[in-house]
Amino acid sequence: MNDKFKRLIFVFLAVLISIFIIIFIVYIMAKPTEQEISYSDFLNKVLAHEVKSVKITSNRIEIMPVNNGIIKYKYITGIMDDPNLVNVLRNNDVDFSAQIVEQDSVFSAFLFWSLLMVLIAVLWFFLFRNVIEKSGGGVMSFGKNASKIFGEKKTGITFKDVAGQEEAKESLVEIVNYLHDPAAYIAIGARLPKGALLVGPPGTGKTLLAKAVAGEANVPFFSISGSDFIEMFVGVGASRVRDLFKKADEKAPCIVFIDEIDAVGKTRGGSLGGNDERDQTLNQLLSEMDGFDSSKGVVILAATNRPETLDPALMRPGRFDRQIIVERPDYAGRLSVLKVHIKNVKVGSDINLEFIARATPGAVGADLANIVNESALRAVRMGRNYIIHEDLEESMEVIIAGKQKKDRILSPYEKKLVAYHEVGHALVAALLKDAAPVHKITIVPRTMGSLGYTLQVDEDEKYLMSKDDILNKIKIFMGGRCSEEAVFNTLTTGATSDIEQATNLARNMVTMYGMSDEFGMVALESMQNKYLDGRTIMNCSEETATKVDDEVKSIINGCYNSSIRLIKDNVKTMDEVAEFLMQKETITGEEFMEIFNKNKELLYDENKNIELLK
Repeated sequence: MNDKFKRLIFVFLAVLISIFIIIFIVYIMAKPTEQEISYSDFLNKVLAHEVKSVKITSNRIEIMPVNNGIIKYKYITGIMDDPNLVNVLRNNDVDFSAQIVEQDSVFSAFLFWSLLMVLIAVLWFFLFRNVIEKSGGGVMSFGKNASKIFGEKKTGITFKDVAGQEEAKESLVEIVNYLHDPAAYIAIGARLPKGALLVGPPGTGKTLLAKAVAGEANVPFFSISGSDFIEMFVGVGASRVRDLFKKADEKAPCIVFIDEIDAVGKTRGGSLGGNDERDQTLNQLLSEMDGFDSSKGVVILAATNRPETLDPALMRPGRFDRQIIVERPDYAGRLSVLKVHIKNVKVGSDINLEFIARATPGAVGADLANIVNESALRAVRMGRNYIIHEDLEESMEVIIAGKQKKDRILSPYEKKLVAYHEVGHALVAALLKDAAPVHKITIVPRTMGSLGYTLQVDEDEKYLMSKDDILNKIKIFMGGRCSEEAVFNTLTTGATSDIEQATNLARNMVTMYGMSDEFGMVALESMQNKYLDGRTIMNCSEETATKVDDEVKSIINGCYNSSIRLIKDNVKTMDEVAEFLMQKETITGEEFMEIFNKNKELLYDENKNIELLK
């Protein structure tokens, strides 16, 4: 039965039921209401000419009154042995009739409603059968899995499409080689790893890597999310696990990929209530991984960004033999990711991917792909058929700080205050040793709430931070608030984000990095959800936590005092840069350093002349 015919049947049944409902409503409204009266009242109404017609049945008399109105009603009374009734009715011009056999109204109503219920049942049957067929199962097949099966060469992805994850690819190459040539491994006694767990932050390319393994090995690819196993019915998840492994065994060799496995693989026994469905599903998954024969070439790949929540039984060798870390790419990795994503985009001759890679520390592959795509969209908006470096840089800033808010107009006072705030950051950064160079200063408001920002770009990738590096960062964060106090003698809400980031750095110094004079090498906090929000929990008493707060406050105050001294000693330079920034709204690092170096040379000459006069 095709879809068009099903739709016609559905429409026909819907119209038919609608007609029956309308008829029933009309029937109910047209049927007169009944009121029982005594036989004497009936005769009195006849003599008073208030009766229009009478129907005499086997057990009652139905009386229809005169002037019945819109809402019809009738009287009923019982049968009496009255031989004069016919004469009375004739003398008063009342129409009368007799009915020997009364209709069974109860049976009629039952028949009508039965027919109506049958039609409704047929309608819902066709409706739900269409939905169930689209969802891939019948009434008794709700336990089957919802995995998407890709045949050979249908993923269309190989290791060439995955950049910035060379270590992860090296760990997966052996699986591909085993699937290509298992004889060489069997000859030496090696066995194929049953499973590999891909662990890393969101957007680093875990799913892409799994598809690349299937593409490189040229084998079918089964993909299912961990949440697909969990249903409201107990036992459905276990049934789906069995069905998934049954299909994989039939298609061996193949790759089975379970995304977000933490949805089904969380540690058991974590609470008194528990979750019977999740536990049963996990038990079935463990059993299936133990039971299937890896020599057939079935490899289980799974991905998660919360490995600390997984059950230890799932993590042991023999189930997931390898745990592959898919980290955020470094500078070389980001550069290679940009090259992969930009190869299909028309570009101008001035693009500088090296700069974009340096300016995006901590970005994952998804972020970089988004930057390239936003650049292409911006180029089209600007009327070009290729992207230039300005598109890449603006797209990078959109990802970091949001789009420019051209409709937000600051008052002259606020504009001046924001300019000094941002120049304060840049000035402290330029005065501190080994701080990252300033690349751009802008006072153009952005959609993520910033009224301006100062962009610093390190010349080299840094994998370690010294205590001085962290203190310098805190001092740079304090530079904006210090400039407000030094020049305007006021405090504003513009330093909210700066204070938050500076406080986090200072707290990490005390509780995690062992850089506190009072606590030394003591871990007072531990990180939870390393690959997600990086939230920490305290591992100390309330008294120690109070001392930690005092130590953090001491670090912040020390950096603040240092920054405000630097600001007050270089007010002339700050005034000149701020005036220039208010005119142009956005200045480059080169323009800032030109003014900075000029004032620095003048200050050096003045100091030199003072020394000569002495």
